[in-house]
Amino acid sequence: MTTGHTRHSFRSAFSLEPLLNFWKESVTPMCSNLAEMYADFERRIKEIPDLQGTVEDISRIDQYRDIIAPLMSVVFPAAAWDSEVMGALTPYDSKPVYISPEFERRFIDPDGEIKGRFKEDYGDSDGGRLLRAYHQVAEKVYGIKHEFETPVIRIVPDEKTGLDRYYRLIPDMRFVEVATIGKIPDLDEASRAAILENMTDPEVLKQYLPPEKFELYGFVVIRVVDVTASELLSLLERDLIDQDSIFSQDGLKKVKNHLRILFGRPDLMVGMGALQGDQVMVISDNVQTHASCIFTSSSHLPLSDIQGSVWLRAVEKESLLRIPDIREVEHPTPAERHVAETGARSMLISPLYYQGNVLGTLEIMSPKPNDLGPLDQMLIKQITPLFALAMKRGLDEMDNAVQAIIKEKCTAVHASVEWRFSEAAIRHMDRVRMGQVSELEPIVFKDVVPLFAQTDVRGSSEARNRSIQSDLIDQLSLAGRVMNQAVNVRPWPLLQEYQYRIDSRIEEIGQGLSSDDETSVSEFLSREVEPTFSDLVGLDPQVANAVIKYRDALDPVLKVVYHKRKAFEKSVSQLNDHLSAYLEKEEAGAQAVYPHYFEKHQTDGLDYLIYVGASLRKDGVLDSFHVKNLRLWQFMVACGLAREAEKVKPKLAVPLDSCNLILVNQLPIAIRFRYDEKRFDVDGAYDIRHEIVKSRIDKATVRGTRERLTQPGRLAVVYSRQNEGTEIRQHIGFMQHQGCFSKDIEYLDLEDLPGVRGLKAIRVGINLEAASQVNLEQKRA
Repeated sequence: MTTGHTRHSFRSAFSLEPLLNFWKESVTPMCSNLAEMYADFERRIKEIPDLQGTVEDISRIDQYRDIIAPLMSVVFPAAAWDSEVMGALTPYDSKPVYISPEFERRFIDPDGEIKGRFKEDYGDSDGGRLLRAYHQVAEKVYGIKHEFETPVIRIVPDEKTGLDRYYRLIPDMRFVEVATIGKIPDLDEASRAAILENMTDPEVLKQYLPPEKFELYGFVVIRVVDVTASELLSLLERDLIDQDSIFSQDGLKKVKNHLRILFGRPDLMVGMGALQGDQVMVISDNVQTHASCIFTSSSHLPLSDIQGSVWLRAVEKESLLRIPDIREVEHPTPAERHVAETGARSMLISPLYYQGNVLGTLEIMSPKPNDLGPLDQMLIKQITPLFALAMKRGLDEMDNAVQAIIKEKCTAVHASVEWRFSEAAIRHMDRVRMGQVSELEPIVFKDVVPLFAQTDVRGSSEARNRSIQSDLIDQLSLAGRVMNQAVNVRPWPLLQEYQYRIDSRIEEIGQGLSSDDETSVSEFLSREVEPTFSDLVGLDPQVANAVIKYRDALDPVLKVVYHKRKAFEKSVSQLNDHLSAYLEKEEAGAQAVYPHYFEKHQTDGLDYLIYVGASLRKDGVLDSFHVKNLRLWQFMVACGLAREAEKVKPKLAVPLDSCNLILVNQLPIAIRFRYDEKRFDVDGAYDIRHEIVKSRIDKATVRGTRERLTQPGRLAVVYSRQNEGTEIRQHIGFMQHQGCFSKDIEYLDLEDLPGVRGLKAIRVGINLEAASQVNLEQKRA
């Protein structure tokens, strides 16, 4: 049998001659009985033309198994024939000739072809066997030897689970010989050196060893080893080196698929949890994100939600924990019940440690009870260090991302606390000078009162969507005019289809904007519609004019219609800049009255945070008068911000309404400077409540209704304690007397927020005209 020719193809054929020579030279001298067997084989083969020389039709081999089997017994031991995966294949094109039952079961499809695919990074069926063919020619014809082995990995689906299995094919070329065809090239020393230098480059080898001059005959012995475990461990290691790995939806799905193959379970479930303070970041492929940051690609749970759970039991034990059936756990936590509801039964939970510090947990789950046993425990112990390193890298990358933002935006220490950092830096330098190992000492300010307020752009998300919707419709309409004009001149079917699709997209977007409309419309226009314009402009002057109008409407940088979006973003920016400038001016005046710590953040609107307390002052003195004065200042600034927003509103291309909110918390908290994040944060689990309320209060609604607490033209003041409500009413009464607030005051209970209950609010209308009459002198009085 001879293969067809391609640019590199070698002729090859099955032959028993190399095996017979092996019997004659290596086997018969060992034993007279074997010599008699060989003589019998030789005699019988001489009587069978099908087995002589090169065999043209290998399908006829099966009828001579009574001869082939004993001949092959010196290659394939009878004791291993029924259990091991091995066989004889044709030298170049790898057609099965004589294979073991296991080889046939795992690798041969109903058509007699080898199942599966070659692993991409190991040399494919062409590349690997081609190089082996060249090496055989170089060695057996020219005596050029080179120790070279191309690992061959075949991936074949398991017939029971459907999951991939990885097999290493180990070729033995001893029964392959090379015949020459016609005159072959003579190789000088330079040619031989070039061959040795390029043993992995078939293009170079072809120049010196033309395939058409050689034929490979005999057979290749293939022995197969299941390397699924080692290959999957290697793949997982590479997966977890990848930045996306476990911190994006696609990355975690890829890791999960590899774990399913490793554990041999198509229904295996995988989860991870990263411990961060009093929160747990739950990482799973159910989180719908493609981000590669551990914070954004995880859902977050308070650590208190898993107290007493199987996960913390594993952490406390500092060892692998096996749960035969999660449904049988006594007194399950909500998190455990949730896992059971997802279908998980048997679980293995491995804590992830790095240099003795717990980072989180890795868990694998099966929908069958008592399914994960000792062998699975051995496997998870092997992969746990890989996941621990990936988790550490992810947490470090998260910290670095936070660091980069803070370094860019908040490089300077606030003047009100600079004294404390100077003291710490001086003591640090003293210790270094004395040869001591030193770090900057912890900086904690205790018993500070937080004052928080925000001015939010009402309906910014909806307005942004409307602007996108309008721009998309405008661009589609312009493109539609081009198509309409072109169809009038040349009613080509494809132009009519584009015309229809444009009209359909306009109708769809007009009914409402979906998340991918912006991208899909842009791709449709830029990849399909716009490329036709260069051909259409020559059809008619009206078509050319429509194309010009389309192109003129596009933003020169973004290459899309960006009128309404640009107007909206510019309006938000103008409003923010105006409000920010006003707040900074007012803040400078308040700092002159009483120094305090101040932070401002700006998004769609702005918010600010003030810390005031004796510990923030170098003299350690604080009069409660100044705390109340600053809180009253907040009320007056809220009025001023509302007035400034109303003043700038007519100047905006897109009119924007703003809502104002103040959060009152009279209980002092402790704050600590986080050196790794270069910012202040609350210090202690109890004080975190203020942060939770502050982060979620803008979404609060009035109890029993769906009404948002914050409303344009009104100030909402949130509190939780009776004495706080009393002080708020006093300030509002004074501001009403000053004419800044109207008389329509509301006392409200708020719906519970995640992790926060029992909040109340007072809401009052702002007199926008009179607000301008409140000046700084009144505030400082």
